[in-house]
Amino acid sequence: MADKLNIREIVVVEGRYDKIALSNILDATILTTDGFSIFHKGEKRDYLRRLGEERGVILLTDSDGGGKQIRAFLTGLFPAASVKHLYIPCVAGKEGRKKQRSKQGLLGVEGMDAEVLRALFTPFATDAPTQNLTPVTKTDLYVWGLLGGENASEKRERLCQYLGLPPLTSTALAQGLSLLYGKEKVEKILSTLFLEK
Repeated sequence: MADKLNIREIVVVEGRYDKIALSNILDATILTTDGFSIFHKGEKRDYLRRLGEERGVILLTDSDGGGKQIRAFLTGLFPAASVKHLYIPCVAGKEGRKKQRSKQGLLGVEGMDAEVLRALFTPFATDAPTQNLTPVTKTDLYVWGLLGGENASEKRERLCQYLGLPPLTSTALAQGLSLLYGKEKVEKILSTLFLEK
């Protein structure tokens, strides 16, 4: 099996099966829109926007009408210079897990051959691993008093406000802090905020 491609940018796809397919070939942060729900999830949009501004974003949606709608909506979230668009070919077919073809009868991202997806991302691959900061784990959040303890949710909210992030779940917060700051910098930020460690 070929090595995974290192992608610095945030990769945004529609659903979890798309993410699974890409996880097999990319060393990257892959986030989902959860389909059309991105249209009414303001906090998730804010989170994607912040990560995209920091790292850049690669958009990869299905070739059908729904995918085009989601892509158009997402494009408006980011500065034009920070967005790269990738497109899968229009291939007739049906994913194995589905009972019937999509409305337009086309395979989505999850149904693409791995080598097709690899070829799409190869021009954007870097030699450096994507994770050069020490990741923040949920255990770290617990130790810092941001998870499971008294006033943990208020402390998370205070930290998010300080960093200009939308309110995030503990899982999303750990991921965002890992991508944007790394463990060591977060510890310094927390000491500035006088949060319990």
